[in-house]
Amino acid sequence: MVYVRVEAEVRPTEDVEKVKRAVLNVFEPDKLTVEDFGDYKLVVAEAWSYHSLWKLHELLRRERILDAARSYMLRGIQGSTLTFKINKQVAYVGRLSFVDMDREAPLGPIVFTIEAKNPREVVDWLAPPTRMGKPVYEREMPKD
Repeated sequence: MVYVRVEAEVRPTEDVEKVKRAVLNVFEPDKLTVEDFGDYKLVVAEAWSYHSLWKLHELLRRERILDAARSYMLRGIQGSTLTFKINKQVAYVGRLSFVDMDREAPLGPIVFTIEAKNPREVVDWLAPPTRMGKPVYEREMPKD
């Protein structure tokens, strides 16, 4: 079974609805909540199926960034967990840009944490290797 958690901090100058929109542009959660910590809020989206990552899967192809995405994702595998960050402002307009360090996203990144039996299989599905800009293979969505 897979568990996907997506978090995005809402800074004091930001609109909660816009941050939610940024998350929903790249992810289809089963559950979406806003946690209030006083001086900031956190949008938390959770899902328990690979289908929740379908928007991300399609955006990676539309944006033609499979190689870069694969590189970022492979670096983010630790044991049964895959973690990566994308730019929140870019996601708001329906595009994708990966973030190495939080300072690359002045308003904070959107953080994906995927817990799966085989995170490498998730990367192979989301961002397969390419040759001449085309995927070498297309994997089926992993089974839940």
